[in-house]
Amino acid sequence: MLNEKTIEIVKSTAPLLAETGPKLTAHFYDRMFSRHPELKDIFNMSNQFTGAQREALFNAVYGYAANIDNLPALLPVVEKIAQKHASFNITPEMYAIVGENLLATIDELFSPGQEVLDAWAEAYGVLAQVFINREEEIYQQNAGSNGGWRGTRTFKLVSKTPESEVITSFIFAPVDGQPVADYVPGQYIGIYLSPEQFANQEIRQYSLSAAPNGELYRISVKREAQGTVSNYLHDHLNVGDTVELAPPTGDFFFHSDNDTPVALISGGVGLTPMLSMLESLSSKHDAEIHWLHAAENGDHHAFGAHIDTLLSQHHTATRDVWFREPSNADFPGEQFDHQGLIDISKVEGLTQGSSRDFYLCGPVGFMQAVATQLVDAGISKDRIFYECFGPHKVI
Repeated sequence: MLNEKTIEIVKSTAPLLAETGPKLTAHFYDRMFSRHPELKDIFNMSNQFTGAQREALFNAVYGYAANIDNLPALLPVVEKIAQKHASFNITPEMYAIVGENLLATIDELFSPGQEVLDAWAEAYGVLAQVFINREEEIYQQNAGSNGGWRGTRTFKLVSKTPESEVITSFIFAPVDGQPVADYVPGQYIGIYLSPEQFANQEIRQYSLSAAPNGELYRISVKREAQGTVSNYLHDHLNVGDTVELAPPTGDFFFHSDNDTPVALISGGVGLTPMLSMLESLSSKHDAEIHWLHAAENGDHHAFGAHIDTLLSQHHTATRDVWFREPSNADFPGEQFDHQGLIDISKVEGLTQGSSRDFYLCGPVGFMQAVATQLVDAGISKDRIFYECFGPHKVI
């Protein structure tokens, strides 16, 4: 535990960190990568270029400083990050490198004096050990589960299926022919790629888009205009090729009871974890299921017919699909139900009562808009669960 003096010193630096902003983490990453270029094989360099990772790390550093006297408030974020780190196979040695460069960054930007540096070193050491311990638990849980493993495992692509103009599904089977670990619907898997055309190894997490079956894993990937990995998967990964996968992880997953009404709300490729949930729910769940989805139009809408079939198997399931700009081939009441942006007030009974759980996934702006509508309609925040693709943001 941290002593009061350390807590006081670290907390006193929070205003300075807030004033500095992501400049702090930009300096940190530039410093660390120049001294440890091997870490470019771990970090998502695309997020470095866009600034998303730098912003996320700044929010984490500032959040730690501002809440260091109330560490329980940070536990949900700690779990989310630990799950991500486990998918990247982060090691204790990496924490030492990060700590060294974080302290050096604070010193080089602020020259705060040894007392402040010592306080931050102690505070970082405590937090790093929390992550190391939790991640080791995850590694052991993954390795000890039926069909599980630690690190990465070689899988072969056995199926590649276009689901829309922009989304393609990839099904992987283990090369060793042994079972694969189950997962909780909503979780993701880490894929490790090192083709010759990449400057560095690239690791990405993609939500598993099917119910667990103990034999195969399916991901469904949207082609992003500037996406290094998504374009490689769409254009170059072929049936028979092999990849390395890390075990399923993630703290966003379905956990509602069978008698709890649920709403699965997604935008674009955010339907992938929701589809895993729906496939798992369709034959088991006794309570109402509301499926809400927003897409550009029918050309971008993936799994439409499959989802309708799943919903038809449940006696209390309803569908509301929004197309922002339907094409001439899209017909209301068939491919979609509403035109424009998602508006939950159009779904009768959705926000009545207080017992329904809401699961959200999609672009951050989409989730912010939906979450705002839900809260304004009287839904408690503790019934709203969400997943961000890429660095975490609070919606």
